[in-house]
Amino acid sequence: MKILFIETVHSLLKEQLEKNGHICKTAYDKNKDQIEKIIDQYEGIIIRSKFKIDKKFIDKANKLKFIARAGSGMENIDVKYAVNKNISCYNAAEGNSQAVAEHAIGLLLCLFNNIAKSNREISKGKWKREENRGIEINRKKIGIIGYGNTGKALTKLLESFNAEIFVYDKYLLDYKYKSTMQEIYNNVDILSLHIPLTKETTYLINDDFINKFHKPFYLINTSRGKCVNTKSLVNALKSGKINGACLDVIEYEDPSFIQINKKPKELNYLINSKKTILTSHIAGWTKESNLKIAETLFKKIMHQN
Repeated sequence: MKILFIETVHSLLKEQLEKNGHICKTAYDKNKDQIEKIIDQYEGIIIRSKFKIDKKFIDKANKLKFIARAGSGMENIDVKYAVNKNISCYNAAEGNSQAVAEHAIGLLLCLFNNIAKSNREISKGKWKREENRGIEINRKKIGIIGYGNTGKALTKLLESFNAEIFVYDKYLLDYKYKSTMQEIYNNVDILSLHIPLTKETTYLINDDFINKFHKPFYLINTSRGKCVNTKSLVNALKSGKINGACLDVIEYEDPSFIQINKKPKELNYLINSKKTILTSHIAGWTKESNLKIAETLFKKIMHQN
């Protein structure tokens, strides 16, 4: 097959595909319009989040056999339309699940133990101890929404903290720590999201959702920014309905996740709040996950062929 690499991934993927007789070309410097003019030459695509693979694009790719996304979410690909055109769609959620789970724990530890705050204070010559007394994860009640690869990886890590775990996944019948949403509303101290971005999950965390919780909680979001309504989050942080937020994703990111499109007052509040820890969509961005994503996609592509 002729395979087009639209974005960079670990070199192993290209090397292994070429070793198995496939012809790999790169288009890292080309935009969507430029790629649309040549896509009819290719049977495969490797992409991250550079642009949307929509119906128009798919119709031009009349030889296409597969689309492989080097990541977990598939919201930038019209999967339903592609499948109807007999195009296989792959992601690599198995490749970065451990990285995201560890990052979620890291964010929470940083917030609970005032690590970033204390570091900033020390850099200014301030040595504060009582003001930075922390909180333990041990014996906390933690809710996880979404029990895919990352949700499972996170529960394994949390077990070592002796946390009480509540898991809800609408699309699974039987799974570890299975709970209802009502049990999560009633009990949890911490809520972590591990869900794809769909019409159903867009702004899942809104005023109505937050008000269902029986006590204030901490929110972790390493999924997609638009799963959380930022205005609702800020209002809940101000009112005390949410104690703190650990966010690796923001709803104001552009579709490629490369930059923030706008900085409304709600984002400025999150940036300056002592109740938040923010990172720049790097939860799944480790050296190990980079390699594992390539390995995962290679296996899926070769399994098809």
